[in-house]
Amino acid sequence: MNTIHVDVVSAEESIFSGEARFVALPGEAGELGIYPRHTPLITRIKPGSVRIEKADGSEEFIFVAGGILEVQPHCVTVLSDTAIRGKDLDDEKANAAKAAAEQAVKDAKSELDLAKASSELAIMAAQIAALRKFRMKK
Repeated sequence: MNTIHVDVVSAEESIFSGEARFVALPGEAGELGIYPRHTPLITRIKPGSVRIEKADGSEEFIFVAGGILEVQPHCVTVLSDTAIRGKDLDDEKANAAKAAAEQAVKDAKSELDLAKASSELAIMAAQIAALRKFRMKK
């Protein structure tokens, strides 16, 4: 069976390292699907969920708040400032953070404040969407 080594790394820790049959994640220009021996690629990724189909057929879901993807024929590396395992996502925290970001958008006093708050809101909306995907797969 063909597999590809996958590493998902956040600023704090290694979130996942192992062999996979397939990886799907939100690329900057759309959803990306990566199989073993994929053409080399480096691109930015958007906030969303990384779905890893492991060698044993089980799946791992990881939320990333954007980052960089590097693909080599036998290795995929996802680098993100924030990456959270699907099982560690918290509904209450995500919804509270989204509400805070919505309020920050309303209270923005400058274009810079609005841009920061809008970015945080987009990340939290993506995290909640990733949480829903993870919950549906369980």
